[in-house]
Amino acid sequence: MNYKVIDTSSYYRKDIFKHFSDDCKCSFAVTARVDVTELKAFSKRTETSFYLNFLYVLTRTLNSREDYRYFWKYPTNELWLFDKINPRHFVFHEDTETITVVYSEYHEDYKTFYDNAKADLDKAKATRDYGLDEQNHPNWFDASSLPWLSFDSMTVELPDGYLYFNPIVNWGKFREENGRLMMPVAIRLNHASADGFLAALFYKTLEKEIAQLTAQ
Repeated sequence: MNYKVIDTSSYYRKDIFKHFSDDCKCSFAVTARVDVTELKAFSKRTETSFYLNFLYVLTRTLNSREDYRYFWKYPTNELWLFDKINPRHFVFHEDTETITVVYSEYHEDYKTFYDNAKADLDKAKATRDYGLDEQNHPNWFDASSLPWLSFDSMTVELPDGYLYFNPIVNWGKFREENGRLMMPVAIRLNHASADGFLAALFYKTLEKEIAQLTAQ
């Protein structure tokens, strides 16, 4: 885990950061439908997991820009910038209707990421432990699939005044709309480190990453 401490007095969002970390602590969530038609076709053509393929493009997206990689360090009150963030995703156990946390490390190389994340999933499927370990995994973001529901909106709430900068992303069941497969994707961001432009950029970059992977 590599990071650097940001001097908030020279941070390009310093005034916005100060307002939304001192005066008006808040976060926001955005939900949009993402076209995953080509990603589904790619997964079928290559006999690979749609879930892992989406996890890969999602993780690439969140590593594409520093704004998605900030972390607020308690109790030293430092703003950290990680060199990369990794997905913390989940396995659902049908028999117990519980989940196990899966920690997978981000690799730019698609095959390396895919193979390692698949092994992480297989290992998690063999246990029924929750497996949460936040202390040793600060540079992880939540990536959670809700395959049972094609939702229109989702909001994730955290305690008031809690400066939690790690992105939280949820995606649901895709459905056909005008011949295309559209999947709801929700992202929760802290307003001190992100705004509407960065939320919109997240979706634009995600679409670009999907196009780049499926062109292979």
